[in-house]
Amino acid sequence: MDSSSGLSSNSSGPQNSGSEEDLRLLMDQRKRKRMISNRESARRSRLRKQKHLDDLMAQVAQLRKENHQILTGLNVNTQNYLNVESENAILRAQAAELSHRLQSLNDIVTYLSANGGFVADEEPSYGMAEMAGFVNNSWNCISQPIMLASAASADTGFLY
Repeated sequence: MDSSSGLSSNSSGPQNSGSEEDLRLLMDQRKRKRMISNRESARRSRLRKQKHLDDLMAQVAQLRKENHQILTGLNVNTQNYLNVESENAILRAQAAELSHRLQSLNDIVTYLSANGGFVADEEPSYGMAEMAGFVNNSWNCISQPIMLASAASADTGFLY
């Protein structure tokens, strides 16, 4: 029995070592396959990260461009607003001046109507001299030119 068990153990020994060798080769093959798969997965991950970074950089460039366009438009609109405000202030001042002149003319008409008019041939009485002074002062007020700031009147600078 010893001899048969020796043969058996001898024959099973090489089989085990062959089987162990095959198992080791299979494990090494799986290990290499897993390592290659992991490397490929890491490469794909790096590519995805790089693509994401490139996309973000493109988005940053686009947003900067849009921001620049918005700021440029805002500056143009602000300048237009300031120009309109300036013109508006000038027009308000002119309207106030014209209103003052109209009031002076209305005062002259009212005074003349109340005092029966003004005749140059008559001897000026105290009331007439007073009226002449009033008319002269009012006329000086309304005969002054109105200053304009518009480009159309830049040649003369006055509105008559």
